[in-house]
Amino acid sequence: MVNVLDEIPPSAMRDKWGWFVALGVFLLICGGIALGNLFIATVASVYYIGVLMLIGGVIHLAHAFQVRGWEHILFWVLSGLLYTIAGVLAFANPLLASAALTLFLAVALLIAGTFRVWVGRKLKPERGWIWVVIGGVVTALAGIAIALGWPVNSLWVLGLFLAVDLIFQGWTLMAFGFALRQ
Repeated sequence: MVNVLDEIPPSAMRDKWGWFVALGVFLLICGGIALGNLFIATVASVYYIGVLMLIGGVIHLAHAFQVRGWEHILFWVLSGLLYTIAGVLAFANPLLASAALTLFLAVALLIAGTFRVWVGRKLKPERGWIWVVIGGVVTALAGIAIALGWPVNSLWVLGLFLAVDLIFQGWTLMAFGFALRQ
């Protein structure tokens, strides 16, 4: 598999270091705004997911009439309808959607953390195995903390995740841009 970055001459990226820094600053500002109002950031996250569900639903429905055979059409139509209904519900009741997504996030973090602990224990003879276990424990504890605060925390948890991600991406792009400059 060819890596796209391998095809870009280093000088081409080095010449654009300022764009990486500018994008990083922009993402930091967006992250700060999101952090300043976690409820609005949560609603924005729900709307974003709702748009993706609507697009997916419409594509599934369009695809349904491209396949042959009633059993195949039925599967794609039902799948498309479920996606579309979920997308509409995200817009109709973003608070309910945020509660559902927050609970899903809590369960996913708990499962992922437990799995990482299990993988880390399997790596035990190797050096550094404990870091995998610690990472798994932290992830599982985050899932438990979110689940314990549910449904009240569903008003801000998704917004917090969005804000933190924007801030980290901003810092990362700024660091990358400044590293290219040198």
